Amino acid sequence: MRTDAFDYELPEERIAQVPAEPRDSARMLVDRGAGAPPEHLRVRDLPRLLGPGDLVVLNDTRVAPARLEMTRATGGRAELLLLEDRGDGSWEALVRPGRRLRPGTELCGPLGLRAVVTKDLGHGRRVVKATAGASLQVALRRAGKVPLPPYIAEPLGDPERYQTVYSRRAASTAAPTAGLHLTSDLLERTEAAGAELARIELVIGIDTFRPISAERVEDHPIHSECYCVAPEVMSRCCSASRVIAVGTTTVRALEAAAATGRLAGRTDLFIRGEYDFRVVDVLLTNFHFPRSSLLVMIEAFVGPRWRELYATALADDYRFLSFGDAMLLDRHAPQDRG
Repeated sequence: MRTDAFDYELPEERIAQVPAEPRDSARMLVDRGAGAPPEHLRVRDLPRLLGPGDLVVLNDTRVAPARLEMTRATGGRAELLLLEDRGDGSWEALVRPGRRLRPGTELCGPLGLRAVVTKDLGHGRRVVKATAGASLQVALRRAGKVPLPPYIAEPLGDPERYQTVYSRRAASTAAPTAGLHLTSDLLERTEAAGAELARIELVIGIDTFRPISAERVEDHPIHSECYCVAPEVMSRCCSASRVIAVGTTTVRALEAAAATGRLAGRTDLFIRGEYDFRVVDVLLTNFHFPRSSLLVMIEAFVGPRWRELYATALADDYRFLSFGDAMLLDRHAPQDRG
């Protein structure tokens, strides 16, 4: 597949800079299948589209406060975004300014934070040895900031607005953004409608924002992420009439577990083309970047009519990306594969 087949024009002003308030007031474009116009609803309307036999699966990962403002020995400012603990006392990190943070560079920060760059991984990534006066995790909680996507220029007044209301373990670099629309009341109304809720975890990395640079989609090196699906959750998925995934990360975790038989571990599953979905029937998702692996997943889920849905959203002033509006896609709706 050619990557340019997943290109579309996204005007800068359509990228939402602030989240909808309240959360569930975000708009929701409901796919009705090939040849049928989509329906325009709000996320708060979701419970009335659900009922007995439906299982709504949430990714309950939490964004870690892993962005650190540091100082170089020369007095210059630097920034670290800790991406992943390598398990040997070092971290993979995204750094700024990348040109000046070479191996051997020492950085210091608040609360006794110290970091030494040990290896250059390219593309702004480094391996760093990070320590703190007491506990690194305590220092991160007190001095670290939640990283926002690079296309969000507006400061966020309440950092909790980039967390889902059901988030648990702080481990991700980015939020499962479709879940940002859900409220505790909406989840209660979902259960009152007869649907059930379940949770999985997929730890989201920074690569979720990276566009595909290769000319062919198949040549894109997909990133790997840690996931965990409880046996009880997978069993409930198998017995449900419909599995509704909240977000592409939930899809990736469930489909990886089903494809490999491993309910926990790392996955580099790249859902594309004529992918044989084993678990997910319905997907609640935001509108994604052009030429992104997430958009490729959407095409695998509903076929080329994603273009009609995106065109409708652009024409009707929907907001795009992390703080934008949502759409509800049904894999079993009439397909138009061309």
